[in-house]
Amino acid sequence: MTTLLAFTVVVGLVGLERLAELVVSKRNAAWSLERGGRETGQGHYPFMVVLHSGFLVAMLVEAWVRRPDVAPLLAWSMLVLAVGAQVLRWWCITTLGRRWNTRVIVVPDLAPVTGGPYRFLRHPNYVAVVLEGVALPLMHASWITAGVFTVANAALLAVRIRAEDAALATLPRASGRA
Repeated sequence: MTTLLAFTVVVGLVGLERLAELVVSKRNAAWSLERGGRETGQGHYPFMVVLHSGFLVAMLVEAWVRRPDVAPLLAWSMLVLAVGAQVLRWWCITTLGRRWNTRVIVVPDLAPVTGGPYRFLRHPNYVAVVLEGVALPLMHASWITAGVFTVANAALLAVRIRAEDAALATLPRASGRA
């Protein structure tokens, strides 16, 4: 299997993982809304969907059009980082349990979660997103996608984190459990 084909398979698997996330997110969002959850920050959500979907397509287009030579050390080290990002993402999802979704929905009277990776970082899922945004495209030297996504994602995260922090500020004191 060529490195380009292997890269395409990896990106395809990440795309399937994203679809699984959306299934979990939709179920969890419904759970939160049934319990009086309130959604905020809806304005940035369509941009987030376009950015993250375009990210997967862009790195494949770049890799297939440019067909760069890829140093094995770069490919393997970026694969390790990308897998680490996925592990961190699913640790976040597991820690938040039913409260995790891709939107900003908080259920009144449920304290913010401070266990799992949230013991160490306020927004660990975004660390995973940033790591993946660099590592995944660089697995096949798609540095243009890595750079453009990183800049666009930084702007998105500035808005998203403000919206999440404002929503979380409405909740009671934090607890260590979901």
